[in-house]
Amino acid sequence: MAAGDWHAGGIEINSERLRLKLFTADDAEDLFAAITPAITRFMQWEPPQSLVAFAEVWQSWLAPIHDGSDLNFVVRALASNRCLGLVGLHAAKTACPELGIWIREDAQGNGIGREAIAAVAGWASEILDPDCFEYPVAESNVASRKVAERLGGVIIGSRSNPKYTAVVYRIPNFRR
Repeated sequence: MAAGDWHAGGIEINSERLRLKLFTADDAEDLFAAITPAITRFMQWEPPQSLVAFAEVWQSWLAPIHDGSDLNFVVRALASNRCLGLVGLHAAKTACPELGIWIREDAQGNGIGREAIAAVAGWASEILDPDCFEYPVAESNVASRKVAERLGGVIIGSRSNPKYTAVVYRIPNFRR
């Protein structure tokens, strides 16, 4: 499937416990309900204060999802369809797209993040065939750093933003 040949409802990635689909407006309410200040402490952005404010955010995702340049996958439990978080594949059409993730607080600590990142990276390795993936993570976010390391990631640099300093991992293409 070429990058321009999909639509938001057309991609589904399944793993052992998860279903990941491209974000649509139908996901907004479930996703907003899962965003808390505690999970955004390691994100560059602050949580939206209302569903209306969140709409301004997610509406900006739709065109890049449609053209395949920036993909946001909603993570749901395969058994219950419960919204667990979001995985981003940013700059998807480049040689080294950037992965990002957040998982709702009450679903953390049981490998959901690693499983979700692995599922998206595996799909992207097969369909988009990038050279690698970058995965920036706050230095103090030990759990997310372990995700990158368990997927073969190595630190290649760092970045600073107003909230924290991040280390940047390079994760290999799963096919190579």
